[in-house]
Amino acid sequence: MKFKKWIFGIFVAGFIAISAGFQSDFFEIAKQIDIYTTMFKELNMYYIDEVNPGKLTSKSINYMLSNLDPYTNFYDEQGVEDARIRSTGEYGGIGAISKFKNKTFTIREILKNSPAEKAGLKPGDKILKIGDIEVKDFEEIGISSLLNGLPDTRVKLKIERQNKTLDIDVTRKKIDVSAVPFYTMIDSEVGYISFVKFNEKASEELKDAYLDLIDEGMKKLIIDVRSNPGGLLNEAVEITNFFVPKDKVVVTTKAKTKKESATYKTRNDPLNLDIPLTILINNRSASASEILAGSLQDYDRAVVIGERSFGKGLVQRYKPLSYGTQMKLTISKYYTPSGRCIQELDYANRDDEGNIPKFSDAGRDTYKTAIGRTVYGGGGILPDIDIEKPATTKTTETLLKSDAFFNYATNYFYKNSTIVEASKFSLQEEDFDELLKYLDKNHTDFETETEANFKTALEKATSENLDKNLEKKYSELLKAIQFEKFSELEKNKNEIFDALTEEIVKRYYYTEGVYQQKAVFDPTILKATTILNNQTAYNNLLKN
Repeated sequence: MKFKKWIFGIFVAGFIAISAGFQSDFFEIAKQIDIYTTMFKELNMYYIDEVNPGKLTSKSINYMLSNLDPYTNFYDEQGVEDARIRSTGEYGGIGAISKFKNKTFTIREILKNSPAEKAGLKPGDKILKIGDIEVKDFEEIGISSLLNGLPDTRVKLKIERQNKTLDIDVTRKKIDVSAVPFYTMIDSEVGYISFVKFNEKASEELKDAYLDLIDEGMKKLIIDVRSNPGGLLNEAVEITNFFVPKDKVVVTTKAKTKKESATYKTRNDPLNLDIPLTILINNRSASASEILAGSLQDYDRAVVIGERSFGKGLVQRYKPLSYGTQMKLTISKYYTPSGRCIQELDYANRDDEGNIPKFSDAGRDTYKTAIGRTVYGGGGILPDIDIEKPATTKTTETLLKSDAFFNYATNYFYKNSTIVEASKFSLQEEDFDELLKYLDKNHTDFETETEANFKTALEKATSENLDKNLEKKYSELLKAIQFEKFSELEKNKNEIFDALTEEIVKRYYYTEGVYQQKAVFDPTILKATTILNNQTAYNNLLKN
């Protein structure tokens, strides 16, 4: 009897403690919300200038979430629609990818057979007006929505092209964003599928591509998820199931609540358990891409080739909020069949300066595949075959993101009315020299952080009348910096060539042409083909 009373006492004490904890959390949340709302009311009533409640709230929410992880985000009504487009792969629009920068809205890419292509729009076109709206007077957030709308509705654009203005009418259509933009036979036996996102149509499109290639005689397969940022977890499970037996664990998620924790298994009979398979990954293959590559690696079902993947082992869910808004928040971590979590960054343990440590800093834990191969957790998926390349320098990153790089490709397009077919196109050494000459002439569009800081310093010196003897020295120093800048680019010549080739080919043959070119020249695809065509080497990789 005393024992029962003792147990009951512990239960009651535990319940009270838990209840107190919940009450404490609830009180703290209620307290902070009350502080925020009362402050906001006072600010709105008495602040000397007009305030925009929507903007202030959005900024405060986004700042709050920035202290968590980069995948927990708030979406206003337009953001909700953008998220829907990403998950479904469908929207009503013109079929153009654009970028808004410095009050300039530039078309970066035209989709093949899109309304934009049929209307004659080109990459590099600057959109000045959308209907009656002047782009320069608009804010960046939401400007893309002005191009979207119901299918079969018209939008009038005023654009600038090569210093000339044009009026172009475009009729919007339903745009399908394909998860599988390209597939082909590399040789008589090796098939290749480019796979760029895990949307609602991903598994269906990949299956269709697989079956088409089988009809063409495919006996070995390359699946390319390089730069695939992920998407829907269930689609990753479904695609894994194509090559893994029924009732096998693909991924396990562990969350704060039992409701959000789950184990995902294959549910169907596979398409093919025997076809030799390679998965291509790089440092931008993330989330669902890593689930696919990691599960196939854990079951020794595929040879993984390329670079270490991104390392995103976190799962997000969309949660509806009031007034048509929603939040995407991280609810769990995922684990591959061998038990490894491949999350790279430990967002929960920032230091006092806000720096985010890596889980791999403490050493990578080892795990075993189905047949006993060693694999590693923390810090992404390590490939079975590493395709080494020089580390990308900061200068090269600046170049590839710069307007100068994009503008050079645009100028190339207008100087060359045609190029050879995509599968035969390759840049030569003289093309790199031409790029450097262009960058030297247009260096203001390609400015490193060092150059920007020196410019700021000179402006400051001028404002303080300290520049009398600095102009000449500044000019000499700037020339020295630019020389070093171009020397840095030499270190990543191949990477720059690859990016420039893609940018140029895209102008003539769209995204399809880019893949046609890569199928012939890409070293990672060529390596995968070599491995698949050497059965002994393939088998040895999956045994060691």
